[in-house]
Amino acid sequence: MERRALIMVEGTRSNGLPYIQAAQRLGLHPITLSADPAQYDYLAAENIEAIRVDTDNLDALIHECSRLRETYDIAGITSARESVYATAGKLCRYFDLPGPNPASIERCCNKFTQRQLLSEAGVPIPAFRVAANVTDVKNSAAEIGLPVILKPVVGIGSSGVRLCRTVEELAEHTTYLLGGTHIWRSAPRILVEEFAQGPYYSADTMGNEVIAIGAADFDRMPHFVFREFTFPAPLTNDEHKRIAGLSLSCLQALGLGWGPANIEFRWTKRGPVVIEVNPRIPAAPTPKLVQLACGIDLVTEHIKLVIGEEWGLRRRHSYTAAARFLVPDRDGTLDWIDGHSRAAAVSGVAEVRLYVKPQTPIIRKGDDGDCIGYVIASSPSSTRTEAILQCAVDLISWSITPFPTLGEQEQSATPNLYAPAEVAADKR
Repeated sequence: MERRALIMVEGTRSNGLPYIQAAQRLGLHPITLSADPAQYDYLAAENIEAIRVDTDNLDALIHECSRLRETYDIAGITSARESVYATAGKLCRYFDLPGPNPASIERCCNKFTQRQLLSEAGVPIPAFRVAANVTDVKNSAAEIGLPVILKPVVGIGSSGVRLCRTVEELAEHTTYLLGGTHIWRSAPRILVEEFAQGPYYSADTMGNEVIAIGAADFDRMPHFVFREFTFPAPLTNDEHKRIAGLSLSCLQALGLGWGPANIEFRWTKRGPVVIEVNPRIPAAPTPKLVQLACGIDLVTEHIKLVIGEEWGLRRRHSYTAAARFLVPDRDGTLDWIDGHSRAAAVSGVAEVRLYVKPQTPIIRKGDDGDCIGYVIASSPSSTRTEAILQCAVDLISWSITPFPTLGEQEQSATPNLYAPAEVAADKR
């Protein structure tokens, strides 16, 4: 009998392994197709079958999947990575398998097109303009009024996203985005957006059902790196209904009634405003938080949908789950990180995850990649969960030695019997 296989197009640092493990629990044989399988360390660690193929080439992917069908019963094809999720949808259509509408995914992944569709549907969103050059950015910011947010029209993980409060910050970030430093996957186009101020919330959906709504706050501005995430969000019944209803309006406007989606909001003076709609399950640790909070495993239920099996979205319990992100406050070389084992042993801690090892260079870019790990705690009480989380985080410490300045590099190249002692920055 042929083995049932789940084809994963690419992976991710955070959700790749959970998809692999969920597939295995469902009795599936996971196979990852990737342009560079070595970038996902969990594939080798878990002895997962991986095949090198150009995942930007649909014909090459069709050829590889056709070859695999000679050996396996391909039960489904999907991806945890937004940039290739539309391609996975195209493969599903080619092989007559359940999957998302590729056109809807592509429209949603273009932030400018997404906002046009939401605006046409009457969904409240921040004022926005699209810019292709310095002059466009300056004029758009003047029309909207500072402060504004600049972000690439296509991108994920807050890469290239910055709050610009002054003309100087606007010029600085425009130069960064258009000056060759930022890596673009498509033609450079910048979204200039009104800064919608207020508490941040996000809704996770599956099909046309709102599964959970969480709340978060951010680390230091002007970037948008998460500091903490909590499920469920502390909302009144009316606030919950408004966000849930607006979430469903977004799905309808964007044609996203199949599979998972994540909708981000700010609760402003005029109520909830949609910041962004992501046509996928959000990155870790959100799936774990949702599962701890209400008992629904988003990854597993997504795979069930992908392979045509009946899913289950029934809430099993009601806990408070929260994650604290470990974010360094400086660049340099990570000398050591310690205390994660003690933190994991704290009663009520569900997971402690580190993305880095000693001697790793730390280069902050103001995006999700700045996070070097996280801690998750859960309990029946929000107060208790926060206390557990703080206790665990306090046990983790690290040391970062700043990179040498140009002068220090020149000095170190010359023998010096009186070289200054190494300076280390500790987080305790």
